[in-house]
Amino acid sequence: MMSEGSRYFPLLVRLRGSGANEVVLSFTEVEALIGGALPASARAARAWWSNRDSGAQAAAWMHAGYRATVDLAGEQVTFRKHQAEYRVQRVGDAILWDGEAIKALRAHMGLNQTAFADVLGVRQQTISEWEKGVYTPTRATAKYLAHVAEEAGFTYTSTSDEQSS
Repeated sequence: MMSEGSRYFPLLVRLRGSGANEVVLSFTEVEALIGGALPASARAARAWWSNRDSGAQAAAWMHAGYRATVDLAGEQVTFRKHQAEYRVQRVGDAILWDGEAIKALRAHMGLNQTAFADVLGVRQQTISEWEKGVYTPTRATAKYLAHVAEEAGFTYTSTSDEQSS
């Protein structure tokens, strides 16, 4: 996850605390949150506001569960809650995280496999193997994945499976 020492951490806190599906901020308001000027590229290039897994700024809104759309001429950015919903299977109180759901959670958080592995305390190869369906997370890791998903605002529904594993 994003560290409290990051310049863009206050933006993450603001978005998480808003509870709104859409938050519109002027560049000036973003600068007030981060305690300094945005880089020149933020005012000139849409790419700075992209929703990719690189860049500390994108991590702030993506970890809060938002996607950014920028209006460079109007100098404002609109953050919208990511509304995708995924299905996971549940056996008893355990969620069975399949490769597709794990990859979707990772993408929702805006992380590459290495960064996601760091969040979970596993190797990058483990993430790759989960996503490919070679292995599945342990019960303890599945519980931690559910916690990480909740913290990231990742929406999923679960269906119960009466079969034993």
